[in-house]
Amino acid sequence: MSVDNKDRRIIAELVQNSDQTTSKLSKKLGIPITTVHNRIKKLQKDGVIINYTVNLDHHKLGRPIPAFINVTINYGAGKNISQTSIATKLKKIDGVYETYILTGGADIVAKVLAKDIPDLNAIVTEKLRNIEGIDKTQTSIVLKEV
Repeated sequence: MSVDNKDRRIIAELVQNSDQTTSKLSKKLGIPITTVHNRIKKLQKDGVIINYTVNLDHHKLGRPIPAFINVTINYGAGKNISQTSIATKLKKIDGVYETYILTGGADIVAKVLAKDIPDLNAIVTEKLRNIEGIDKTQTSIVLKEV
């Protein structure tokens, strides 16, 4: 399976707005509509395009404070302590939207969307830090998304 330049152009457009019709993509890219349709279907069949998603305005949903929390694990804290088990527990906390297992200084990074600073404080100090195996956290509040 290979992805050529036409496929990459289609993918780039879909990443920007996955709600575009094949007709609109065809006009924008100068590629025949049937070609666009067939290539999208092939990219889906081959697993290159896994699904389509929606981008939300978290301000309007009442969670305007994004933050990234680096988590360091204490592997000696218990038998079932692993990056995957802790990342799974983190993901269940209300306000935690994404978790990633890392190499380097931190073991996990969690993307949090908080209602306000007191909510972020509660997520970090009352929920996240009480998970067995979490040794340290370092929170970075996002000032602006570019």
